[in-house]
Amino acid sequence: MLLRLRIAVPDRPGSLGQVTSALGSAGADITQVIVLERGDGRAVDDFTVYWPDAAPREYLINALEEIDDIKIEGVWSTREAPGTYPELEILKFLTTAGERALATLIDSMPVLFSADWAAAGTERTPRETVYSSWRAPEIIPFPAETPSRPVASTLESGLHLITAPLPPLALSLVLARAEGPDFHRIEVHRLTRILEIFLMLPAIERGADRAFRNLATRARD
Repeated sequence: MLLRLRIAVPDRPGSLGQVTSALGSAGADITQVIVLERGDGRAVDDFTVYWPDAAPREYLINALEEIDDIKIEGVWSTREAPGTYPELEILKFLTTAGERALATLIDSMPVLFSADWAAAGTERTPRETVYSSWRAPEIIPFPAETPSRPVASTLESGLHLITAPLPPLALSLVLARAEGPDFHRIEVHRLTRILEIFLMLPAIERGADRAFRNLATRARD
């Protein structure tokens, strides 16, 4: 399986080497390292590793905990294959998706952000879901008010969210991760940029109109 590990380490020579050595000794095959932030003597890195399906994740955690002064912020499964530049692939698909651009965007979000599900719903109350990805719950925890820009939060249940507006469509987008750490500000920034490009596509309003028509049809039925 592919795992993502978010680890805070001292920002000094040798720290990254200690982490990679510990992961290798535990049996993990490191495929990608992304530096999320550096400052105040600390660095936060995301590691993507191949890990045997049958091996408990505790082996990884135990190996890392032997390193002084590091913090394991999360270990969770991911479908984001390293080195594939998935944002570029998804944006390419969106440009040719036509009326299915909104659905394509929602379906791609969990893969792009190593999350569990995503959904879009109306801004009006009561909120109605116009489209949701695989594994999304029947009741989507839309915010009471749609934020003016993408915002990360964590519910009391521990579910991590990014909530974002889709202003031209009068919709809200929710991206959720139940496993792993809360969404980092870099992830929020990535989503913001993807949505900015998405909202420039000429077909997105037709896709939203189609979704609203489907809602109206379900209401009449």
